[in-house]
Amino acid sequence: MLSPKLTLRYYNARVNEVLAIVKAMHRVLKLGLPVHH
Repeated sequence: MLSPKLTLRYYNARVNEVLAIVKAMHRVLKLGLPVHH
């Protein structure tokens, strides 16, 4: 079993990663550039 603290740290890291991607995508959309996946 993973310790709850380690799991929470991993979860927070994932959330921050997703937020960073979303912010980057919003920036690109504001510039009116096509988003390629």
